[in-house]
Amino acid sequence: MSSATVLCQSSNCPHGNPPSRLECPTCNKLGIRGSFFCGQECFKSNWKTHKIIHDLARSPATAANPSQDGTFQPFANFDYSGTLRPTYPLSPKREVPDHIPRPDYATHEDGVPTTEMKRSGQPPRLLSPEEIEKMKFACRLGREVLDIAAAMVRPGVTTDEIDAVVHQATIDRNAYPSPLNYRNFPKSVCTSVNETICHGIPDRRKLQEGDIINLGVFHYSICFHADLNATYPVGEIDEDSKKLIRTTRQCLDEAIKICKPGALFRDIGKVIEPIARANGCAVVRTYTGHGINDLFHTAPNIPHYAKNKAVGTMKPGMCFTIEPMINLGSNWDTYHWPDNWTATTVDGKRSAQFEETLLITETGVEVLTAGSTDL
Repeated sequence: MSSATVLCQSSNCPHGNPPSRLECPTCNKLGIRGSFFCGQECFKSNWKTHKIIHDLARSPATAANPSQDGTFQPFANFDYSGTLRPTYPLSPKREVPDHIPRPDYATHEDGVPTTEMKRSGQPPRLLSPEEIEKMKFACRLGREVLDIAAAMVRPGVTTDEIDAVVHQATIDRNAYPSPLNYRNFPKSVCTSVNETICHGIPDRRKLQEGDIINLGVFHYSICFHADLNATYPVGEIDEDSKKLIRTTRQCLDEAIKICKPGALFRDIGKVIEPIARANGCAVVRTYTGHGINDLFHTAPNIPHYAKNKAVGTMKPGMCFTIEPMINLGSNWDTYHWPDNWTATTVDGKRSAQFEETLLITETGVEVLTAGSTDL
């Protein structure tokens, strides 16, 4: 329709609602046609009521009313801490061939790790030489899969597409993706974007230029688990994000350096927190490193913050992870989405993480998941 034939949309136009040409610029951007006013006076006087149209137009797609491509936001009324939004529907659960060995929770209806629960409270296991070789094998495969996933990171790729690649790469190696069905986690990799601290669920959201993403690969091979993750830039990122990633990697690397027989687990946090604070960052306290072997999560428990009360000393044959989660700013707390997994920062600021699986040897430490540029 011609703008000249549209009457002023003001409900109290002092000029009698004449044909008008001044179009609301926001309506134009949102594709709303017919929002014309006879002048700035009418436009400004009706702003409070008129902008409701903008809010309605921006309302997220829902399961009952999906967007044209079939996607929707599952938690339309949730008060998010930042700008990231999930994009559903999730793809169907991916299948694992029957011949591949799997942990007990893989086939449990509720994903309950029964063996973990039965062995809870026991001291850290000291692995035999044969078990250590199995751990090394699983961790090498885990590193291979993480590197494959990292090569996928670029604008326009969905996190679900990364999950598909990780899943296939894992079963191609006759291994089971450890997150799949662990306490009902629905996917084979964790994809934590921007303000997500950890446990992000892969979905149909496309990565955008300037995002950061943490990829968590967890691998069950010949009955032993590997656990590692890293944070990557998506295209060009801002300086704060670069600093965050550098700081987080430094926190992990410096913590690894103190690991050896006789070192105290509580001292890991003493190394990490000063580095984070010096760079204007905070250490997440809700999640910790942990023991890993034939169990996905087991003793010891390893906090990443200072003044913690972790018990125990490192001994040859122990395997565990160090995986600091570092937030920009001073707030270390977490805020969970209604999916019961995704943990984000409470203020919407970005978070990064790096993780390695370590073995304490007779003389020091070996990084079983090390990449070509890691320790």
